[in-house]
Amino acid sequence: MKRIAILTIIMLALPSMVFAAGFAKVGTFGGQELKIGVSARATAIGSAYTGVADDATAVFYNPGGLVNVTGNEVSLNHVAWAADTKLSTAIMAFNPRSIPGTFAFSVRSFWMDPQLVRTAFNPEGTGETFDSGTTTFGLSYARFFTDKFSAGVTLNYLHMGLAETAVNSGAFDFGIMYRIGIKDLKLGMTIQNLGGKFTFDERESKLPVTFKVGVSFNAFKNEKQRLTPALEFQHPSDNLERANVGVEYALNNMFFARAGYHINYDTDGLAYGFGAALPTGEHTRMQADYSAVDMEALGLVHRFTVTVTY
Repeated sequence: MKRIAILTIIMLALPSMVFAAGFAKVGTFGGQELKIGVSARATAIGSAYTGVADDATAVFYNPGGLVNVTGNEVSLNHVAWAADTKLSTAIMAFNPRSIPGTFAFSVRSFWMDPQLVRTAFNPEGTGETFDSGTTTFGLSYARFFTDKFSAGVTLNYLHMGLAETAVNSGAFDFGIMYRIGIKDLKLGMTIQNLGGKFTFDERESKLPVTFKVGVSFNAFKNEKQRLTPALEFQHPSDNLERANVGVEYALNNMFFARAGYHINYDTDGLAYGFGAALPTGEHTRMQADYSAVDMEALGLVHRFTVTVTY
């Protein structure tokens, strides 16, 4: 147990030790769409989700938290992103009886409506259209190694297309979750988008590797109510350090109110949202969540999540 605790502390401190004196490298990495948050619940608390992740969307935030899915769970997410672009995801998490741990399959699609082909001689369009977007297929696995420590990994296959050009790449995310046992205190760490490179127009680009460290705890909890604050620090490879802070209030584990704030972001600021759950059977449940994030000049970004557990 002591070795695991020491290893956890080292891994949580690693990003700060390696990247303590960084500077912004905005515009020097590709795959920026991979950094867009997908979960309405997560983004409603300011994306401070690394130390919270306890549902199927953990595959995109901290795979180490996927172990909290003890049955089967389907999560559908949609983001109305800026500039008329959209992001949709689908996740299926399950627990096979013959293998310890939790598996998940995920699909993530960043897309836009077909656009007109325009030229200098046909500024209103030639009548032809082109598509652009990124599709990611992921396989995740997480398991407990002790009653307090869990770890998980997500392997991603990426397909990126622009008009007639398409490239493929691969990357993986790794995350851990350590449960202290006091006030349901949890420490989480994740490393995202490791290993992937791709070449568009003869120029090689790297994916935006991001280190995240987060913590959450239950400040108040009884049979009917729960108040969970969360805090997260990030070090993206292409920008300065950031912080996220948020809080979730739950009533009877059926009604939820959330709020959060993004610190040191170029645009993201205040976030808020709500959710409601409905038992549909003895072991089944449906939940709907909504969030809005203020992106200043880009306006409010809306997210919707529907989750079914069974």
